[in-house]
Amino acid sequence: MAKISKNIVDADLRARIFSTLLDEFENDFFVKINDRQYGCILTDKNGVERYCRVGVIVAEEREDMTARELMAKEIADYNAKQESKAAKATERAKKAEADKARRKAKEKEKEA
Repeated sequence: MAKISKNIVDADLRARIFSTLLDEFENDFFVKINDRQYGCILTDKNGVERYCRVGVIVAEEREDMTARELMAKEIADYNAKQESKAAKATERAKKAEADKARRKAKEKEKEA
């Protein structure tokens, strides 16, 4: 049996995803931009119209891991980055608090 080309396989996967996602909306809400993206116009909280895109990226097949392993790895990487960002934010907040206390102490020292 002949192997189906990557372009055809990826196009089919994108079409199936878009079909599933777009079945939930009115037919004219999302407009096809190209084979990989659909778009819509939404009004943001400032009353400005914004162009929003929904795209599908099909990951390459890999020999060193399965699709499920790749997905789990990307989720774990994202979660680790979020935890790192939170830790850095906490450290910045602690440093800002210490700097504020130091400035107040200097002001009191000058007043005395």
